Amino acid sequence: MTVETAYLRPGHRISRVIKGGWQLAGDHGEVRPEQAVADMEAFLDAGITTFDCADIYRGVEDMIGAFIADVRRRRGTEAAGRVVVHTKLVPDLGRLTDIRPDEIEGIVDRSLQRLKIDCLPLVQFFWWDMTLGDPIGALAVLRNCQRKGKIANLGVTNWDAPTMDRFIEAGLDVASAQVQYSLLDRRPAGTFATWCARRNVQILCYGTLAGGFLTEHWLGRPDPGFTFENRSLVKYRLIIDEFGSWDLFQSLLATLKSIGDRHGVALSSVATRWALDQPQVAAAIVGARYARHLPQTLEVFELVLNVADKAAIENVLAQAGGPDGPVYGLEGDRSGRHGRIMKYNLNVDPNDKVLGS
Repeated sequence: MTVETAYLRPGHRISRVIKGGWQLAGDHGEVRPEQAVADMEAFLDAGITTFDCADIYRGVEDMIGAFIADVRRRRGTEAAGRVVVHTKLVPDLGRLTDIRPDEIEGIVDRSLQRLKIDCLPLVQFFWWDMTLGDPIGALAVLRNCQRKGKIANLGVTNWDAPTMDRFIEAGLDVASAQVQYSLLDRRPAGTFATWCARRNVQILCYGTLAGGFLTEHWLGRPDPGFTFENRSLVKYRLIIDEFGSWDLFQSLLATLKSIGDRHGVALSSVATRWALDQPQVAAAIVGARYARHLPQTLEVFELVLNVADKAAIENVLAQAGGPDGPVYGLEGDRSGRHGRIMKYNLNVDPNDKVLGS
């Protein structure tokens, strides 16, 4: 088995499955930081070299930084240098109107310190509301950080094509766009993917397994409604509601299970393979917390979906109602049911000298 790789830009090689970090931020269930850090090495050695995080994922940049420092100490700079970190820069909604350029660069410096590296391979930029503040000015700061060698490549997250056009026309080389993309949420397909191909923007998919809903765990289970302690499950249960009925969701799971059984893999591997096979998709971000999830994570690289497999999946998808509209359109409505569950001010920490002073 060989882990597939892709290039976002020359010299920026990533594994086509990226180890996600959102589930390690707390608010998604129990997290054991020491075990999570120790287990990262198993992913690296298996060929999953790319790790996704964000400045607003509490503690995750620090965990990855501890991992990189430990590998560097024990195995040398070459081994540590195999780790490719994708982080995000997400200023708080409450600071968009007054955040200063030095504070934007301060966030970059803070990520470098947390991750214990000299240059951030990819910074994925997000701005909660394009009608507030000066996102173009923030972009200029990031471009200046590139010139200083603090950032190698820039991407964006949760923006649709018209928004990104504004930034590309301002001179940003957008290497990637991280968007929600799965069998349950195909909003990036079609027009968005075509635009990305024209602009040489690679798609990085998150939510590929819908917070764990696209796994055997939910097959045959009754509809749980919307009461969860895990905010991730609330988010993706709302997406299932946009997709169609619980019965249709169960039909999708049963179809994926049947395909997986024929190939000897888990239904989650079928869901991930489907995403990787979509046009312009460079990688899928999978939130595997610990090394025990690694064998199943690697199955996708042994799986080839045949014509019959794809037809069976499409037969279910043809019955789906949605979600419709632009990528992040539902979530971007802060008054809507998708937007109301979001947390918009996670960058400011009262004990942090970078922001909020």
